[in-house]
Amino acid sequence: MRTVNLIIIHCSATRSNRRFTVKDLESCHNARFHNKGIGYHYYIERDGQLYATRDEDEIGMHARHYNAHSIGICYEGGLNEKGQEADTRTPAQKQTLIALLRSLKVDYPDAEIIGHHDLPWVTKACPCFDARTEYQHLQPLALEQ
Repeated sequence: MRTVNLIIIHCSATRSNRRFTVKDLESCHNARFHNKGIGYHYYIERDGQLYATRDEDEIGMHARHYNAHSIGICYEGGLNEKGQEADTRTPAQKQTLIALLRSLKVDYPDAEIIGHHDLPWVTKACPCFDARTEYQHLQPLALEQ
């Protein structure tokens, strides 16, 4: 098992009024990464459906210079209907994301949860909300009563 000290949340940077399914993501990443699969470890579609898209033991392809010690999570959306950056997470996506993060904190209790934009070289708003603040006090499922 590799050392993971970051859980990095991304958005697909797709419009909220257009679908971008896990199959669409797979096609996009295979074209971009020369058929090496999806770069994120998890993908959450608008309806809250969670897909494990890369084994956690496998290094991701989602955050240059940070892939070796991070888990990447992406949610479908991040742009409003006009193509502007916005927090477009549905209630179902928020619920799924919280459950996933709590589960990951069981295996990686010291991992910091951040947004892609929190990395020093990232200039875009991804994931279009403040993940660090929103999830800084999130506890693992095993610790909650």
